[in-house]
Amino acid sequence: MLEKMFTRLDEIYPELVEFRRDLHMYPELSHTEINTPKKVAEFLESLGIDVKTGVGGRGVVGTLRGDKPGKTVALRADFDALPIQEENDLEYKSRIPGVMHACGHDLHTAALLGVAKVLSENKDKLTGSVVFIHQFAEEVIPGGAKPMIEDGCLDGVDVIYGAHVSSMDPLGVIGFKEGAAMAAGDTFEIEIYGKGGHAATPHLTVDPLITGAQVLLNLQHIVSRQVNPMRPAVVTVATFEGGDSFNVIPDSARIKGTVRTFDDDVRDKIEASIEKIVVSTCEAVGARADFRYVRGYPAVVNDPSETKRVERVARDLFDQEFIKHIPAQMGMEDFAYYLKEVPGTFFWVGGALESDVYPHHHPKFNVDERAMITIGRLFIASVFDYLSEEKILELHSSSNMYSYNVEGGI
Repeated sequence: MLEKMFTRLDEIYPELVEFRRDLHMYPELSHTEINTPKKVAEFLESLGIDVKTGVGGRGVVGTLRGDKPGKTVALRADFDALPIQEENDLEYKSRIPGVMHACGHDLHTAALLGVAKVLSENKDKLTGSVVFIHQFAEEVIPGGAKPMIEDGCLDGVDVIYGAHVSSMDPLGVIGFKEGAAMAAGDTFEIEIYGKGGHAATPHLTVDPLITGAQVLLNLQHIVSRQVNPMRPAVVTVATFEGGDSFNVIPDSARIKGTVRTFDDDVRDKIEASIEKIVVSTCEAVGARADFRYVRGYPAVVNDPSETKRVERVARDLFDQEFIKHIPAQMGMEDFAYYLKEVPGTFFWVGGALESDVYPHHHPKFNVDERAMITIGRLFIASVFDYLSEEKILELHSSSNMYSYNVEGGI
């Protein structure tokens, strides 16, 4: 049964490539997605799937009900782009100045649509339902997951799976991590107010730049001296701004940064420590500060049982050498919100090109489109494994990762 579905997935691969490249040419930034959700909704509607649009704002949710009743599996993809000018020399490079799909969300979307098409053609074999969650605004805080959940995208859902392509890992590699897999991500902004003046008479000023520099250095003591080294944490200052003249000490300076943690108590401690450092450092020199700390996404915590399930399915489908246990990452993902509501797992799929490999969020980012087949096969097989509650048949011998019968890859 699964072999026929995989063959069908291979057959529609050129259609998925075309859809992905269309999204790549016409990317849309977070919270401004208009045409992308329309395209997704039209594709799902053409399959006879029940579609809801405007979910949580700009999200699209499709529900496929099998011919027999049962549990419900949700699959999620994101579709927003980034404010980056693409530097790739491709026929399908971004046509939108300053905007590009530099994280693979176009591929995620096309892959999930391929899964929807194959499963819609086999709904007579489904014991239960499948919900296709196409999420807007993953790249920003606040993102789209939370409002989509509040608008009911997980109503009746028993389990959820998500995948992310990796431009740095070889095609075919699938990475799993039980438990805490991605960090909680917060942002902070510090506005320091001093007293400006002439650069030649600094004794008559309260220099916000020197004060800000001291704050920045003091922040480095938090992780190195206040947090247990066995509990990962990051405090990074990414912006330090103030003044625009060589001979004028400004009145104010601004510091912005991010905090990444896995444990709530560490998260609380770091927030309190940053505020204490800011206040005490400024008071010591007669400056004052406004401190703003924004809680972002919680940590992505994969359900151990569901992670084991999808990993077992992957081992049945693909060569063992491609299945990896990966360490936790300090990056953040609002898939975390789904996992706080229902059990599930978020895994990574390799899609590195043979040459010209660049990381995510780079102007020359790109991936091997055959990663859509990896995602598609694993999603389909995991759906049936969960809904049937029976171990799927081993397909290892005939499903080698590099034997895709597809065309159109890079």
